[in-house]
Amino acid sequence: MGASVIELEKGKLLIAEPSILNDKTFNRSIILLTEHSKTSSVGFILNRPLSYTLKDLIPDIDCDFRIYEGGPVEQDNLYFIHKTPDLLPNSIEVTNGIYWGGNFSFLKEHLNNQTIKASDIRFFLGYSGWEPKQLANEVKTNSWFVSKNQYDNIFSIDNKTLWKNQLLNRGGEYRFWANAPDDISMN
Repeated sequence: MGASVIELEKGKLLIAEPSILNDKTFNRSIILLTEHSKTSSVGFILNRPLSYTLKDLIPDIDCDFRIYEGGPVEQDNLYFIHKTPDLLPNSIEVTNGIYWGGNFSFLKEHLNNQTIKASDIRFFLGYSGWEPKQLANEVKTNSWFVSKNQYDNIFSIDNKTLWKNQLLNRGGEYRFWANAPDDISMN
């Protein structure tokens, strides 16, 4: 289709191809790659909110920020990405003002003091991970396409339209799939 190829690297978005609509784990998902190296790739699904809040999982944190499903790996662990490295020491920069992890004691304090806003951070149960070359092979076999992160604030994007909008931006036959119902058998 002539779409330019964007290299896999941390900070890029993985957009689930329509060809994997039957994959329950990654169907219609958008993943922020937080690590991509010769040894592994790690990312978090941005558009899969869960019914839990942070306070549901950690009662001593008085905060009702929504939790998202990050992926199928280690779903009993909590992860976070944010844009407040000055408040959270030991954060790892992913790309242009987006950071991964940091000092959890400082995080608890800032959440309880309300010095971190929901538009500054996103929490995930689990993560999406790939072994060496696995992700590159999945891109080659049309499970994903790679996109630049063009959102000013990735923490306040609309979960319901994120995948659809990425397909519409891609154009061509992706426009058809962007408007397909969630359950293709209902079409």
